[in-house]
Amino acid sequence: MKKILLTGSSGFVGTNLSEAFKDDFTLFGLDVFNNGKIDKDSFLTWDELELLPEVDVIIHLAGKAHDTSSKALEKEYFDVNVGLTKQIYDHFLKSSAQKFIFFSSVKAAADTVKGDQLYEDDEPNPLTPYGKSKLEAESYIQSYPLPKNKEVYILRPAMIHGPGNKGNLNLLYNLVKKGIPWPLGAFNNKRSFASIDNVVFILKELLSKNIPSGIYQIADDLPISTNELIQLMSEVLGKKTRIWNIPTSVIHSISALGDWLHLPLNSERLKKLTETYIVSNMKIKKVLTVDSLPTNMREGLIKTLKSF
Repeated sequence: MKKILLTGSSGFVGTNLSEAFKDDFTLFGLDVFNNGKIDKDSFLTWDELELLPEVDVIIHLAGKAHDTSSKALEKEYFDVNVGLTKQIYDHFLKSSAQKFIFFSSVKAAADTVKGDQLYEDDEPNPLTPYGKSKLEAESYIQSYPLPKNKEVYILRPAMIHGPGNKGNLNLLYNLVKKGIPWPLGAFNNKRSFASIDNVVFILKELLSKNIPSGIYQIADDLPISTNELIQLMSEVLGKKTRIWNIPTSVIHSISALGDWLHLPLNSERLKKLTETYIVSNMKIKKVLTVDSLPTNMREGLIKTLKSF
């Protein structure tokens, strides 16, 4: 039975992988605390890394998540996202482990998608401390020649969601739940998400198949528009969809006024709410030799929304 180390084992993705892998692999956890999904005798803290027995695979999930409140200091992102990656990757290079899987983020590549979709070979241009720290961690991994018989996968997922993790979906969900109309219906922006079930599927495939090392994006097969997402939320809640199609010119004027008067809706916030961010998953599907991922976008979102 293969031995797998999960760093960040107590987080959302780590918890789901622990549950999905428990019958097929021997699991070890590395985190600041144990949520009980990993046997206590197989759990270590970062100070105990050198006590870790040899494993076959290291899945590095630990990191500082993107803080939308912008209260986190830039140094914190680099201390955690770069510092821990250096620590665990150095351990991997010295160990007998054959595979290293690093969970980066699409934000390491871009905060804004320039073309129709984001692709793995697009020139990275992160703007936030979170994205910059993830890219620096990627660069550290890529700076070392890969030893023979070792594979390294850098995964860049879109926003991962699932039962137990609302991501930033809960803000929109609460708006719909309260019956507040969505005022930006005139904007037809679309975004990619990643269902936790598809993330688990991809991880299982990477563990069981001989996949070339590289950078791979993870996203559901289809994006969804904000208007469609609100319709889906209304459907789950059993409420009437309330979307206002206020002319975009009017909305832009209001946001410009918000810049001057420091209103909740300003130009920067409007851009975030209405931009299109579509992530291609063609590369990962090609190497896995699948035409589509097992969980479609709508099914995955409904499963998540029903858990709120």
